[in-house]
Amino acid sequence: MSSRADIEALEAAIGESIIGQAAVVRRLVIGLLANGNLLIEGLPGLAKTRAIKAMARHLEADFSRIQFTPDLLPSDVTGSDVYHQSEDGPVFRFSPGPLFANLVLADEINRAPAKVQSALLEAMEERQVTVSGKTHPMPDLFMVLATQNPIEQEGTYPLPEAQLDRFIMKVLIDYPSVDDEVEVIRLVRSEEQAAQEKSGHSSAPVQIAQSAIFAARREIAALHVAEPVERYMAELIDATRSPQRLSEDLGRWIELGASPRASLALDRCGRVHAWLNGRDYLDPQDVQAVAPDVLRHRLGLSFAAQGEGINMEAVIEQLLAVVALP
Repeated sequence: MSSRADIEALEAAIGESIIGQAAVVRRLVIGLLANGNLLIEGLPGLAKTRAIKAMARHLEADFSRIQFTPDLLPSDVTGSDVYHQSEDGPVFRFSPGPLFANLVLADEINRAPAKVQSALLEAMEERQVTVSGKTHPMPDLFMVLATQNPIEQEGTYPLPEAQLDRFIMKVLIDYPSVDDEVEVIRLVRSEEQAAQEKSGHSSAPVQIAQSAIFAARREIAALHVAEPVERYMAELIDATRSPQRLSEDLGRWIELGASPRASLALDRCGRVHAWLNGRDYLDPQDVQAVAPDVLRHRLGLSFAAQGEGINMEAVIEQLLAVVALP
């Protein structure tokens, strides 16, 4: 089976567990193939955790879940040196925390204070953790998938900009349609019936090997990117830093522009989007398709935008409209 067929099988298997959220499933796969971390935001009960668990279930990978709470400590995430009594005397040995897995679910990440959130920064960016002066590398396949609720304020700590910038995309989950919700009811009912019957005849879940992910990444890295498309991505990000040059409205709405990480994220996610659509080159339409997810957590809106009722989606839509295509 080719790497493309493997990835298509993975996406289809996840989609069977997550009804009416095809765009979210596609973003999970893009984040996986782009070797990035994802921030998933949605109201309670919209299958944020279920979607991540579904991907972990259909991938041959170690999965861990960290429930972020206000009393969590950094060592609860990264691990710590533990005292051992040996024949040669007392020694300290590093005991890895739940962060040392292939897929790490940071559930309700904004419920932990900044000290705990900062414990993730080195792992998310440099794929290593330093404890007591010693560096411990993460697995070759490593991905942090964090969830947060957009409306809860009490007992939450907003993520610092430095950490937000380390998420390659911020994915939004919305309510399903009525027809999709009917399918959700049927799906969960069938799962409950299967659990009650405990039938031994249920088929094993589709599991994709890690080698298929690495093979797909090699193909994606070889995609052709023309110089005009590279320039388009750079100009798109530069427009967030000097928005008044292109639009008076954008100049009034955008207070903080995106960093070069945004350009890199557009390139990586855009190439994955092109590859998933069967192209061996990056098209400007691929860039536009992933731009909202790449930019919505990297831009800072002004008080004027908030006062006018302008949200981030409207700003990004206007930005894509005013930057000329190559």
